Amino acid sequence: MAVPCVAVRGSTGISLSQGPPSYEAVSAFPKDDSKMCKAMLFSPEGKYFAWSNGISIKIVLCNNWSLIAEIRRPKVYALQFSTKGTYLQTWEPFIVSQANPQGTPNLNIWKSENGELIKSFVQKKQLDWAPQWSSDEKLCGMLVDSNVVFYEDANFERYLNKLKGAKISKFSIAPGPAPYHILCYMPGKPGQPSFGKLFQYPKLEPSQSLANKSSFQADRVDIYWQSKGTNALLMTSTEVDKTGASYYGKQALHYLNIKGETAMVTLNKDGPIHAVQWSPKNMEFCVVYGFMPSKAALFNLKCEAIFEFGTVHRNSVYYNPQGNILLLTGFGNLRGGIELWDVPNKKLIAKTEAPDTTLLEWSPDGEHFMTATTAPRLRMGNGFKIWHYTGTLLYERPWNEQEELWEVCWQSFSANTFPEKPINYKAVNGITPSQPQASKQAYRPPSARGQTITFKLHDDDEIGTNSISSSAACKPISKTKKKRDAKKAKKEQETMSIRQSDGDNVATNGQVTSPPTKSQGIAAIPDPDPTDDPEKNKKIKKIKSKLDQISKLKDQQSAGKQLEINQLDKIKKESELLKELSELLL
Repeated sequence: MAVPCVAVRGSTGISLSQGPPSYEAVSAFPKDDSKMCKAMLFSPEGKYFAWSNGISIKIVLCNNWSLIAEIRRPKVYALQFSTKGTYLQTWEPFIVSQANPQGTPNLNIWKSENGELIKSFVQKKQLDWAPQWSSDEKLCGMLVDSNVVFYEDANFERYLNKLKGAKISKFSIAPGPAPYHILCYMPGKPGQPSFGKLFQYPKLEPSQSLANKSSFQADRVDIYWQSKGTNALLMTSTEVDKTGASYYGKQALHYLNIKGETAMVTLNKDGPIHAVQWSPKNMEFCVVYGFMPSKAALFNLKCEAIFEFGTVHRNSVYYNPQGNILLLTGFGNLRGGIELWDVPNKKLIAKTEAPDTTLLEWSPDGEHFMTATTAPRLRMGNGFKIWHYTGTLLYERPWNEQEELWEVCWQSFSANTFPEKPINYKAVNGITPSQPQASKQAYRPPSARGQTITFKLHDDDEIGTNSISSSAACKPISKTKKKRDAKKAKKEQETMSIRQSDGDNVATNGQVTSPPTKSQGIAAIPDPDPTDDPEKNKKIKKIKSKLDQISKLKDQQSAGKQLEINQLDKIKKESELLKELSELLL
């Protein structure tokens, strides 16, 4: 059975080692000791491995690691394979001089199997420099002067179609078979909205778009396609939040599909959107969002939240390639806590910690993942580790202080090489980390040591499973809940004192007086509970809240406002909610 290898790039060059369980160096690979290796990558289906060492580009076959092509291009800075690995695209800085004021083409497309040059272009910007290919490589698109041009069948002599009209700053070709779909972003002029437009190739006129989504708050966008290519998420971002509420600017998440349906993904916690990823199973996506501690939730294709993973300090999400395990973590300025979840059963498998991690990637086998500490983000403690999904550390490779680790990546394989396996909750045998773990206890001054602790560290963390469809799980009490409970107790005390002073609304002459009202400067007494069952009362209150929302939506609809698809679905549930409410009140 295939075993994914691990490629390593750093100040000592490029090398390959076996993955679990051996971890030994791949002896057949022609190790490159150059200190100028600027890029490396495997082709998507795992047939080729290429790298640039400051002198040339080298391409090897992964089945025997034999060198099949060497291209003399010393200034190449970035590499990208086409979707099936047939072509290798390279980019180098665009340079003009007095001798050559027009400059030399800096984007080149080569045949992977022999290094033959296919076509050269001028691409001055490094951001989004690479041409995009359809899954079958029949269509290739490039962004040229705010327009997208399309070539077919790798014939780059002249483009056959062009997406034009408004200024285009970003586009993305959907994965999947023909007919091909293209999602593009058109930033608006000052005071005008920006647009995300979805087209079906070759119908590329502005009036022929399948779906449109407008936004007034977008300095940049990120596009996330479902692997089937039928659904997409468009995240719009502003660099600065004009309200001053967030240092990170402001984000919004929009949904579009090839049927022309659009919706806004509603998030129930204020703050930035940290991470978004589609499940490889294509029926849901996960979003990490909100001010710290942030929330993480699963959403279905109707953009409805179907499960919440609690509130924890985290900012990243990673599905394994099979889609049955979800990894949630917090890197950067966070502690590096890792949670591994059984997605089908919505159960926590394990928790572990990988502090100072700058890079994480799942193995194609879906059972192992790699974490690394790399330069230039962090120059101390460089190295990488390999873990099992039960949270067990299996292998670690620390770097010497004089060396730098720049990049680590798993060998790629074609789809369905590694089938999904049943999840085992029992931890496998592993090793102990060589680096000491940071203490999880709060610092206590010498004068307070030996005494009973009356507080918790990070007492605002709420770690638990919050299924939207079921009752909430027990969680640690947060600061907000403490304040809310204290306020409620104070209100009840004021109500009792009012009743006592008024003799339960009975005057001294024996006549019944009216109850106090807000207009008299006294808080109104809340309505009594409809039943004696607290759980029933809670459900009734929740249903009434939903019915109020539906009533407002119906008012907006009657006023002529066009509702989103998820809002229309909410209205359809009114009769079900009314029936459920009547059964609860019996």
